[in-house]
Amino acid sequence: MNSFAASHTRLSFIGIGNMGSRIAQRLLEHGYKLAVYDRDPARAEAMTEHGASVAGSLAELAEHADVILSCLTNDDAVQSVYLGPDGVFAHAPIGTVILEMSTILPQTSRELARDGAGLGLHVLDVAISGSTPAAEQGTLSLLGGGNPDIFWAAHPIFQAIATRYFHLGPSGSGTTMKLVVNSILGVGMQAIAEACALGQKAGLDRDLLLHVLSQTAVVAPAHAGKLSRAARNDYSPQFPLQLMNKDFRLILETASAIDAAMPATQAAFQINSEALPLGAEEDLSAVIRQMEKLARVNPAYEEAS
Repeated sequence: MNSFAASHTRLSFIGIGNMGSRIAQRLLEHGYKLAVYDRDPARAEAMTEHGASVAGSLAELAEHADVILSCLTNDDAVQSVYLGPDGVFAHAPIGTVILEMSTILPQTSRELARDGAGLGLHVLDVAISGSTPAAEQGTLSLLGGGNPDIFWAAHPIFQAIATRYFHLGPSGSGTTMKLVVNSILGVGMQAIAEACALGQKAGLDRDLLLHVLSQTAVVAPAHAGKLSRAARNDYSPQFPLQLMNKDFRLILETASAIDAAMPATQAAFQINSEALPLGAEEDLSAVIRQMEKLARVNPAYEEAS
């Protein structure tokens, strides 16, 4: 199969949110002709400043694309976009390639691939690992499942938005790997939050504690930058708390279906859920504040109470 180079590939993108808008802009900057669609027309219209065209409907978008990408909030959103008489599957020409990038249940990915194949469409799950800064800089990691030939043919697209991309196996493998990755992201963030509260309760200076912890080998790069922001009590979203909560639910649902015990993930999900009412749109690192609240150690929290 020929690769999907910018010079001869028509792309369409569904879902112009925090991640999708940045990914779409990267594709435009790398020379792709791109049509966009979002249920909020203002989001789609904003992409015209970067050279995108706006599709008036999913049908219009699907009918004129060689490759369709989507980045949506959850399983329900994905199914509503692809299935039904007004969905993408009903209007995409035979041979269309679909790169579905949402974090959803692996079973949903497999069902989409199966239903698409019955219509002559090639559906791959290409899950995204990385936050909004990585999307903006084109340094995402991509986790793919589905036809390997089509996956590797899409490497020009991937090169525009990512520095690493991996093919994991058949349909559902990409979204499975995303849940594996995000289980570490979420549980690791909870462990850091508990450690920060412990250190402060034991008398360590908060700023020094957070600075030194960020320099140690035990803190992953995905978590290290959050410590400097936490030092300023800055929990503005890079990866919102509510999305981590949704991913915890997917992880635990998947684990339950295959009888995999995940006690640490279950505990982290509980604290994440308790932090949610304080700021669903805040960054997942807001669990640091939640643990400080429980330990009553952060003066900034005490003043705000």
